[in-house]
Amino acid sequence: MEELVLIGIGTGNPDHLTLQAIKAMRGAGLILIPEKGPDKSDLAGLRHAMLAEHAPDVPVMTFPMPKRDVSGGYLAGVDAWHDAIAAEWVAAVARAGGAVRRVALLVWGDPSLYDSTLRIASRLDPKPKVTVVPGVTSVQVLTAGHAIPVNEVGAPFTVTTGRQLRDHGWPAGVDTLAVMLDGECSFVTLPPQGVHIWWGAYVGMAEEVLAEGPLAEMALTIPPLREGLRAAHGWIMDIYILRRKG
Repeated sequence: MEELVLIGIGTGNPDHLTLQAIKAMRGAGLILIPEKGPDKSDLAGLRHAMLAEHAPDVPVMTFPMPKRDVSGGYLAGVDAWHDAIAAEWVAAVARAGGAVRRVALLVWGDPSLYDSTLRIASRLDPKPKVTVVPGVTSVQVLTAGHAIPVNEVGAPFTVTTGRQLRDHGWPAGVDTLAVMLDGECSFVTLPPQGVHIWWGAYVGMAEEVLAEGPLAEMALTIPPLREGLRAAHGWIMDIYILRRKG
């Protein structure tokens, strides 16, 4: 493997693919697709559908996504998980047989925003050249779905995680938060007065569900809605923006 191409593919809408992404798919010698089990088979299915439409002649190799174990600590568990994923990439390329100069991965959203593909790529030895093709992010798709700007006029905003929000509360110095990777509905831990939430699940996909309103009301509405969607689909990816009066 001389080159590893990380292709941002957006959040599930095939129309989010850029021309650059399509050209990168067609220029690959092998494309790797993770298999995350039957509950998330539609994620792999979307990747296969994109390739069938835009790069049907490029060989594809799947690999099993290792399970993450954080029982020994979150950071240590993530570190071991990344090692295991890198090993699966190498094994998948070996199974393809022959010399593959350019290998590609289709990365959900964008490789730069709360995604670890670049960190995993840094563990490969020998290290290939890494090329990144940017993709549409879930933050962009959420704000488009609600038809809102992500920030107030001339004001900053913070992109953070549910874990950070639960452990440390509202970050100082900002009135707008974009919160990702939150499986616990961490917004319910915040004082709701004067806070508005814009929430979305499966943003960009055919299953997209949006909700918005005062946090005092939506903190009661969104958690059961979220659990119902998880039960119906077997998995869920969601994101939300919080804004409080400055």
